[in-house]
Amino acid sequence: MSENPSLSPSAVEASREVRAVISRLRRRILKASEAEDITLGQASVLARLADKGGVTASELAAAEGVRHQSMTAMVAALVALGLVKRAPDPDDGRRLLIELTAPGRRRVEKGRQARTEWLAGRLQERCTEEERRNVIAAMAVLERLTHD
Repeated sequence: MSENPSLSPSAVEASREVRAVISRLRRRILKASEAEDITLGQASVLARLADKGGVTASELAAAEGVRHQSMTAMVAALVALGLVKRAPDPDDGRRLLIELTAPGRRRVEKGRQARTEWLAGRLQERCTEEERRNVIAAMAVLERLTHD
């Protein structure tokens, strides 16, 4: 694949480095809160429900990039674990909304806390104060890239 000649070599290298590091960091952060009784996909669904509230299985499937049938099976497993529930949509009684239960919400919060503590601990153990300030500054630069 040929590279765009209008891109500077430093922009191309920075792009590769950022993508590689973010990918590895994401996997390691997720592993920090890994639960043995649920899959990574199920954990992702729980986190999405914590952020959005009640949604349909079809909406979850689209957001997670999986087939409706796969999402239905995933939701059934989470219902069996008592982490989510199905409730009638107040605006359309034919639809069921998937919502977190209290134990599901606690699970999401516990996972978020574990991930935060893991990363903060690594930053404290392995970085100087100046390096942590550099990380904060770099995040501000990367955040700018997310805005159109």
